[in-house]
Amino acid sequence: MNAFPDPRDGDPAKDLERMNTLLSEWAARSATDSAALIDRFEELGYPVRGKSEDEIAEILRQPPSRPRRT
Repeated sequence: MNAFPDPRDGDPAKDLERMNTLLSEWAARSATDSAALIDRFEELGYPVRGKSEDEIAEILRQPPSRPRRT
């Protein structure tokens, strides 16, 4: 899988979906080692505390499920 959109592909929606998947997986890997990142995701409305890397990635692929805490 190429991490960068291919302009020849001609389907921006697929490119966006692919990039979102890659970013959510990267963020989930990073969050498993960072309490501060877990806290930040929670503040942004993503319920990730206590979740596995795969669960966090799936949660981050979706819009926040709670209001943002300030």
